[in-house]
Amino acid sequence: MKFGASMFFTDYSMTPTALARALEERGFDTLWAPEHSHIPLSRKTPFPLGSELPKRYYDVMDPFVTLTAAAAVTTRLRLATGVCLITQRDPIQTAKLVASIDQVSGGRFLFGIGNGWNQDEMENHGTDFSSRHKLARERVEAMKAIWTEASAEYHGEFVDFGPMAARPKPMQAPHPKILIGGAFPYSARRAVRYGDGWMPQVTASDRTPLTELIPRFRQMTAEAGRDPAAMQIVIGAQAPDAALIERYQSLEVDMVYPSLPSETAETILPILDQWVGVMQQVNGSPDQV
Repeated sequence: MKFGASMFFTDYSMTPTALARALEERGFDTLWAPEHSHIPLSRKTPFPLGSELPKRYYDVMDPFVTLTAAAAVTTRLRLATGVCLITQRDPIQTAKLVASIDQVSGGRFLFGIGNGWNQDEMENHGTDFSSRHKLARERVEAMKAIWTEASAEYHGEFVDFGPMAARPKPMQAPHPKILIGGAFPYSARRAVRYGDGWMPQVTASDRTPLTELIPRFRQMTAEAGRDPAAMQIVIGAQAPDAALIERYQSLEVDMVYPSLPSETAETILPILDQWVGVMQQVNGSPDQV
C-alpha cells in the first residue's frame, strides 16, 4: 500500500517545498494538490461534502505552480493534481503543462482530474454545466492525441483543432496516468471509459462505504473489457484508521492519503508522524513503506 498527502496550498499554509521535503523524508509516495481558480460569491450548486466551503477553497494556489516547486526539491516523491478541473482549462495549454511538469520532475507526475461541481465557477470560464462531462471527455481525448502524436489533431463537438506540433511530450510513455475523481457510479464509468484509474469519493448525498463500491468498480471494469488489475484506485480524504486502510489493502487499493489542513509545520509535522505509524502498521515494516 502506498501513502500520499494532500494540501490546499495557500499563503498561510506550510509551503509546498517544505511539505514535499517532509513527505519524502518520511517515506510518503505522492503529494497531491487540488485546485479552484476562484470561488464565485453566488452558489447555484451545493458543496458535495455538505457544509459551507472552508476558507482554503477560496485561497488555494495553482497546483501546477506548487507541484513544480515541490518537484525541484525532491527526487523520489511523485506529484499529483487531486484534482485538476479540466472543464475549466484549455486542453492545448493544459497538455503542455502536464508534459512540462512530467519532464521537469523526471517522470513523476500523476494527472488526477475531475469534472467539477461548482456551476458558478465553471460558467465564469464559459463552460456549460449541463454538458461538462462530454466536454471533459473530449478534452482528455484531445490531450492524449497531443501527448502521443507527432502531428496531433482532434475533431469533436467542443474541442476541434487541425494538425499541430506540440512539444515537449511527457517523459512517461504514452503519458502520465490519468485518474478520474468523483462519486459512484458516474465517475467510475468515466474512469473505465478513458482513465487509468479511479479516485472514489463519498458525498453528502451518497455515503455508501467505499469498501462496498470498490468490488463493483472492478466488476464494471471487467465487463467493459478492461483489465481490473491495471486500473489504479486511489482514495483521498482519509483518517489515520489502520484497520480501515488494511481493509482497503485487502481490496487491492493502490494508495490512500489524508487531506491535510492548510496550516504551518507546527501543526502538519505531528500529523505526518502519526501517519508514519499507520504506514508501518499496514505495510509491516519501514522498509516496505
